[in-house]
Amino acid sequence: MKGLGFMLLVLLFTSCHVVRVQTDYEKETDFSNYTTYNYYDDMETGLSELDEKRLIKILDAAMQAEGLLLSEEPDFLVNIQSGIYQTPRNNTVGVGVGGTGKNVGGGVSVGIPIGQSNVQQEIHFDFVDSQKEMLIWQAISKNYLNENVTPVEREKKLQEIVEKVLSRYPPKKRK
Repeated sequence: MKGLGFMLLVLLFTSCHVVRVQTDYEKETDFSNYTTYNYYDDMETGLSELDEKRLIKILDAAMQAEGLLLSEEPDFLVNIQSGIYQTPRNNTVGVGVGGTGKNVGGGVSVGIPIGQSNVQQEIHFDFVDSQKEMLIWQAISKNYLNENVTPVEREKKLQEIVEKVLSRYPPKKRK
């Protein structure tokens, strides 16, 4: 019984820290033609300056490991945007009181929120064909954000996000 409780506790803590990624792409695109990249000059990521530097450094290393080269005349441009939002509390306890008598009914119900709302971070990665100025691939990562972490922990989280995002690039065509 103690083992089951421990497993539930571990599952609870690990499920809150999972990075989820959704991707979409232009299905007619031949991704083998894209070998060089760069970033938009006027990119506003929505991240702090330090996190933006960390993310770009990590993304550059991962892209180059995939064989993509940073270039002044790139095949595609990368745009990164992020946002932070609070998810509503979904854990409530309902307390109800009711009564009936001689065809008369009534009741009162009160929902009492339990716990805190969660802060989530969403980061969009857009790959845009530099010649056609057309979006060819997009990834959206979502993860719970803990703002009270060390710079090392922030870098690890960004590393995890980039790895998960780029694991889906280039997209595998389904038959």
